[in-house]
Amino acid sequence: METLYITHPECRLHEMGSWHPECPARLDAINDRLLASGLMGYLREREAVPARDEDILRVHGAGYLECLRGKAPADGYFPIDADTIMNPHTLSAAMAAAGAGIMAVDAVMNQECANAFCAVRPPGHHARPSQAMGFCFFNNVAVAMAHALETHGLHRVAVIDFDVHHGNGTEEMFGGDSRVLMCSFYQHPFFPNLRQDPPSDNMVNIPVDAYTKGDALRMLVSDVWMPRLRAFRPEFVFISAGFDAHREDDMGQLGMVEQDYAWITDQLVELADETAQGRIVSFLEGGYSLSALGRSAAVHIKSLAKL
Repeated sequence: METLYITHPECRLHEMGSWHPECPARLDAINDRLLASGLMGYLREREAVPARDEDILRVHGAGYLECLRGKAPADGYFPIDADTIMNPHTLSAAMAAAGAGIMAVDAVMNQECANAFCAVRPPGHHARPSQAMGFCFFNNVAVAMAHALETHGLHRVAVIDFDVHHGNGTEEMFGGDSRVLMCSFYQHPFFPNLRQDPPSDNMVNIPVDAYTKGDALRMLVSDVWMPRLRAFRPEFVFISAGFDAHREDDMGQLGMVEQDYAWITDQLVELADETAQGRIVSFLEGGYSLSALGRSAAVHIKSLAKL
């Protein structure tokens, strides 16, 4: 079975100003690299179906959804905060981004594909139950996880987040939920500085110092993540795939390179094969150096596809 590549045209229409690093060109950088490398020919492309309100409301409050609808501008921009800004396409793009994960979960569970990568924006892992932040409006991976648990009746799902920033929204939504195991590393101290303290038992979120390189991060994966993940035996693996821990990305100061992303993905593919019938859905989170983003996402997708 093939790897599914899901995106939506609205995800390119959401933008927050020409100065903003979270820009439509991020999706073009990934698409162009997949085409240039010949990988796109091995993927099955599909356009996302936007999420429904009830999908969003599994992890976000009804008042929050209505608040976003009320703030959506007919033209121009509406700043939620200094870095998280709505334009007339933001809400529809966010619904499409969340819907991509639901489509991916259903396709994987129905054995229509081996696994899936959701090339979507806005990203999601900073979005809190009732707050947009960090370029994020809806928590895409959380929406998909809740759908997998409640619609497909799964009992154990894992989410792995290798963005340079901590996935605080995901932790807040699932901290203490015994059906979920979250594993991440992230630069600290750094945005958003909203860790649960003390963390819940189901949170394996590891702060690391600036300038930590890929070999040290691989050791954390091998020595800390993988034993917990294998003991948990997830039935589905979700990935918040942020590529801003790359050494060329100015949004952070970690030292990963493409080979590190490929290696981590290989470990997660092996885990999914062992415990989850190969089920993986991965979501684009960060990654703002366009060249590094395109190269890193391509090797991640190549590993998912076992090419």
